[in-house]
Amino acid sequence: MVEAPILPLPLPPKPAPARAESAHLCLVGGEADLLRSFIEHDRLSAVFQPIIDFRAHAYFAFEGLIRGPQGTPYHMPQALFEAADRHGLRQELERACRETVFRAFARLQLPGKLFINASPDSLDDAVFRNGGTLELLRRIGLAPSRVVIELTENQRITDFPAIQQTLAHYRGLGYQIAIDDLGEGFANLRMWSEVKPDYVKIDRHFIGGIADDHLKFQFVKAMQDLAETCSARIIAEGIETEADCLAVRDLGIACGQGYLIAVPTAAPRPIPSETMVGIMNRRNIIVFPSGAAQSGNVTVRSLARPISPVTPETGNDEVYRRFEAEPGLFSLPVVVAGVPLGLINRHALIDRFARPYSRELFGRKSCTQFMDPLPLIINEDSTVQEVGLLISRSAHRHLYDGFVVTDNGKYLGVGSAHDLMGMITELQIQAARYANPLTQLPGNVPINEHIDRLLHNGIAFTAAYCDIDHFKPFNDAYGYRKGDDLIQVLANILGDVADAQLDFVGHIGGDDFMVLFQSPDWEVRCAQALRLFDERVCLVLKPEDLRNGGYTGENRRGEPVFHPAPTLSIGALPIAAGAFESHQEISSTAADAKKHAKKIPGSSLFIERRRRA
Repeated sequence: MVEAPILPLPLPPKPAPARAESAHLCLVGGEADLLRSFIEHDRLSAVFQPIIDFRAHAYFAFEGLIRGPQGTPYHMPQALFEAADRHGLRQELERACRETVFRAFARLQLPGKLFINASPDSLDDAVFRNGGTLELLRRIGLAPSRVVIELTENQRITDFPAIQQTLAHYRGLGYQIAIDDLGEGFANLRMWSEVKPDYVKIDRHFIGGIADDHLKFQFVKAMQDLAETCSARIIAEGIETEADCLAVRDLGIACGQGYLIAVPTAAPRPIPSETMVGIMNRRNIIVFPSGAAQSGNVTVRSLARPISPVTPETGNDEVYRRFEAEPGLFSLPVVVAGVPLGLINRHALIDRFARPYSRELFGRKSCTQFMDPLPLIINEDSTVQEVGLLISRSAHRHLYDGFVVTDNGKYLGVGSAHDLMGMITELQIQAARYANPLTQLPGNVPINEHIDRLLHNGIAFTAAYCDIDHFKPFNDAYGYRKGDDLIQVLANILGDVADAQLDFVGHIGGDDFMVLFQSPDWEVRCAQALRLFDERVCLVLKPEDLRNGGYTGENRRGEPVFHPAPTLSIGALPIAAGAFESHQEISSTAADAKKHAKKIPGSSLFIERRRRA
C-alpha cells in the first residue's frame, strides 16, 4: 500500500556554497581536500529512481542516489566513493549523502518509502546510530518508518552476530532493512538468512534477458519461493525491456526497478508514465522460457562462486584460518590485479599442516608455496557440457580443486566439479521430462502448466491442435528419418507463425502439436501455417510424388494403395475466460476439433464455435 507523504516542515536555509573556495581547492588542493569541500560546501546532489508495485500499478518507493559535482571526475558515485575510500572519508561522505537525499526527498514531497544505500561500516556512524539522523528526519517531517536502509555489500561481512545486533537497533528506531544485489557478492544468501530483511533486491544480472533465459528464470523463481517463505518482498533490479518486465510480473515478483520503469532523475514523476501503466494493464501472460532448447547454452558463469581471493602476500597461516572459518570452502583462488595465478586446495593444505612442525616452518611463508600454479581456468561463456568434457579428460586433481571462472582473463569466481555434474544431470533430467527429444519443444507437462496459468489468470486464448494428415503411411513408405524431418518442418513452421512472447508452442508427441494463442490474429496465423506447410512439404517428398500429388504404398495385405501427400489439419478452440476449468477439458475438446478438421480434404482449419452447455 502506498503511504501518503508526510508534509515537511520548513527547512532552515543553508549557507550558500563557497564557490571561489571550492574552485581554489580544485586547482591547488589535494583529492582529500576536494572531497571535503564537496561535503562541507553542499556540492552533492540527489537523484531518485522509482520502484513500482506490480500489483498496485503505482510507485511504492524511490531509491535515493547521489551525484558529485557536474563536470568533475567525481560526478558518478563509484568514482566518488572510491576516492573517499582512498582517504578514509567514507563515513563522512555517506553521512553527507544521507542528509542530501533526505532533504531532497522531503522537498519534493514524493510518496511512499525512501530507500537509502548504506555500507555496513556506515551503520556505526555515531550521528546515524545515536539519533542525529532521526533529529534531521523530525525537522524535515519524514517519518523513519518511511525509510528503508538498503545494505550494500561492498564490504565482506564475517561478524554476523554484530550486524544482527546493529540492524536490530535500527529497526527499533523505526527503519526497515533491505539487502542489495542478491546473486552477487560474497555471502548475501547467508546475509538473507542472518539479517531477515524486509526487502530483497535481485541483482540485475538475473533480470536482464530473463524472458528468454530459462536458467535465470529458474534462479529468480527460486528466490521468489524463498521470499514467500521468509515474508520478504522481492524487488527486481535492472528491468529494461517490456518482455523482462512481464516475465518478472508473471512470476509473482512484488516490485520492480529499472530504466524501463523510469531513469534516475532529480525531480521524478510521483506516478508511473502512461506507457508503464499500459504495460501493467496488459491482460496477456508471457510465455515462460523453456529449458530444453537452452540446455546446451547454459554457461559456467552460473556456477561461479564469488569466493574472496587471496594474494601471493597472504601467508599460509591466514589461508589455514580461512579454511577453518569456512567449512564449505573447497579451494581458495590466488589473484593478483584481478588475474588468477592458481588454486589452493583445502585438503592439501590441511594435510600438510597436520604434519609435525609444518605450521611452524611454513605458516608465515607465501601461500603460493602450496598453490597449484596450473589450475583449470575457464572463460565464463563456456557451456557446462564443454567444461564437463574438459574435466573428464584432465588430471584427476581438477575433480577436487574445481576450476577458476574468468571474464576475459579477469577473475569472477570458482566452480566445483560437484556443482558442474549436478547441473549437467539436472539439465538432462529436465530435458527428458519437459521437452520432446526431436524438436526440443515443451512437452505435455509444460503444455498443461501453461494452460493452467491461462485459466488461473482468467485470460481468453485459443488452443490450436495441429496434426499431420496421412503421416503413418508416409512414415512407412519413406522411413522414420524422413518422418522425423517432416515433424521438424511442422515444428519450425509453428515457431515461425507464433509470437514468441505471447503464443506457446508445444509438442504433444509424434506428429501432434498444440499452440496456445494469445495473439488476437490467431486465425491469420493458423492460415499462414497451413500455407507454409503445403509449400514446404516438397522438402521431404520425392519429385515424382510431388507431381502426382501422392505416392503408392502397400496396405496390410500387401496390396498397392495410393496415399495423398501429407497435409496439415488444425482444430482451433477459442476459450473465453471462465469457460473451462482444467487443462484436461481443454485438451479433450481441442482433440475433438482436430478430428473435425481431419475430415476436411487438404490442409484445413476447423474452428469449434459451439458454446459449451
